[in-house]
Amino acid sequence: MNFEKTADELTPLVWFKSSYSGAQGGECVEVAIRSRAIHVRDSKDTARAGLAMGEDAWKGFIRFAAKRYS
Repeated sequence: MNFEKTADELTPLVWFKSSYSGAQGGECVEVAIRSRAIHVRDSKDTARAGLAMGEDAWKGFIRFAAKRYS
């Protein structure tokens, strides 16, 4: 099996978090967006592995979180 990486996949991920997260940290996640996946990781432990998901899964995650925590 042969896998080729795109130029997008060779550049480092640029992580960001919500402006609502505040300076204390707390229960926050960081997100990085690529052309084929959205990456999510724990902002308190950035060395640990995160999750990568496609656009449809991301939209489902956001809908779930909005309902659960609103």
